[in-house]
Amino acid sequence: AAHAEAGTGALATGAWPVYTKQQVAEHDSREKRIWVTYKDGVYDITEFVDGHPGGSRILLGAGKAIDAYWNLYPQHVNSSAPLEILETMRIGVLDARDAAEASAAADVSDPYANDPPASPLLRLHSAKPLQAETPTQLVTDTWITPNELFFVRGHHPIPDIDAHTYRLTVKGHGLPREFTFSLADLRDRFPRAEVVSTIQCGGNGRSAFNAHKRTMGIPWGCGAMSTARWSGARLTDVLAACGLTDADAEAAGVEHVQFEGSESMGASIPAGKAFARRGDVLLAYEMNGEPIPRAHGYPVRAIVPGHVGVRNVKWLSAIVTSEEEAQGPWQRGIAYKGFAPGLETVDGVDVQSVPSVQEQPVMSAITSPSAGDVLDAADGTVGVRGYAWSGGGRGIVRVDVSADGGETWHTAKLKEGSEQKLSRAWAWTFFEADVPLPAQPAAPRSAATGAASGGGADGPRSRSVEIVAKATDASYNTQPERIEPIWNLRGINFNAWPRVDITVDGG
Repeated sequence: AAHAEAGTGALATGAWPVYTKQQVAEHDSREKRIWVTYKDGVYDITEFVDGHPGGSRILLGAGKAIDAYWNLYPQHVNSSAPLEILETMRIGVLDARDAAEASAAADVSDPYANDPPASPLLRLHSAKPLQAETPTQLVTDTWITPNELFFVRGHHPIPDIDAHTYRLTVKGHGLPREFTFSLADLRDRFPRAEVVSTIQCGGNGRSAFNAHKRTMGIPWGCGAMSTARWSGARLTDVLAACGLTDADAEAAGVEHVQFEGSESMGASIPAGKAFARRGDVLLAYEMNGEPIPRAHGYPVRAIVPGHVGVRNVKWLSAIVTSEEEAQGPWQRGIAYKGFAPGLETVDGVDVQSVPSVQEQPVMSAITSPSAGDVLDAADGTVGVRGYAWSGGGRGIVRVDVSADGGETWHTAKLKEGSEQKLSRAWAWTFFEADVPLPAQPAAPRSAATGAASGGGADGPRSRSVEIVAKATDASYNTQPERIEPIWNLRGINFNAWPRVDITVDGG
């Protein structure tokens, strides 16, 4: 339909019709079809709007140039995929005079210029917005992740908020009025609470998905997950001070508590989690005993233990009690929704009807040895270290490790984190195991001589050994073996067996 309309009122030159800026501006709604321009191209994005990872924000460019928005979100330029998708919607080219005018008027200011620099210790995926993970080799060095090693997942430029003028608004369904709290109010009016909680990005481990089939998003390794000691006011205490208890909220029909961030990021959690005192949701103002760093949400962020990282909203500006979950792409769009493994496009899918990720499945990661490490067969064993975690506060009861791809298993020793209550285990659990190396398979015999081949002047053969692990949580959920059944378009909730291939010399 888009291509059929493309010739109307356009001057055809070459392969594509030519449109003026005025003609593009006439197409700014679904009824008229939604056209945009990028550089000198004209695109009909009408059918793509519902599947856009950024949700309805794309409509800000309806009938206009999207260059400024494109550049604001560098995930558009960190991968060729977004441009490839856009090109499938091309219907023409922009008139040369209009294209030159748009280029000359483009705003070249950098909205990320005031962002704090990324820690040089992190593995940087993107500087604008800041996306950086803990290097795998450092993830399990300490159970509490130092602030400078804590992964960063940004969506927009990092706000620079004055703590003295900071205000948190609490409003919504079931509340008698709107309330406002300063940072000093949160510190002085409410008991200080503390929780050790692991935060995991929904896309942690996505690179393993990509090795099977390409997904959408940052190609995180296993370092988009970190743990800190958070301090702040309990959400339940703040809501109670506003006159809303769990019983009151249930009677009023409150089903969700929404969090709004100062950088236009919004998400929500179920009321059952928000009002549960043992759910340990905090309005945190300290991270590991220090004011929360800017990149991690200064001066106040939500900490929602056991829930996916995006619900732990940074730079918290408002709390809204509601009958509905939050609006916006991070709650209702495709960004944090798990689709079926056979679905490679959301065309025709009612995206809003798909539940948003809250609690994530049981998972584990191997942090040592590293892929490609070489061991001597004479060592006899391989030392394996890693971490395991499950959403919803479900503790880890066992981690099994194998050095032969899962043929035989050895139970790892659970280390830091294993002392947590099994129903309130908000932080990861470290594990260690010394696993016997598999025996060297018998060398094939030469058809000509009947003698064993291999070895000889070059010495004993080298062989590849696959280390795998699987964790089991307190509900006796365990990890799936293969990637294929859990692959999904957005590359979230990776929890297949972690696999590390090493080389063993000799034997």
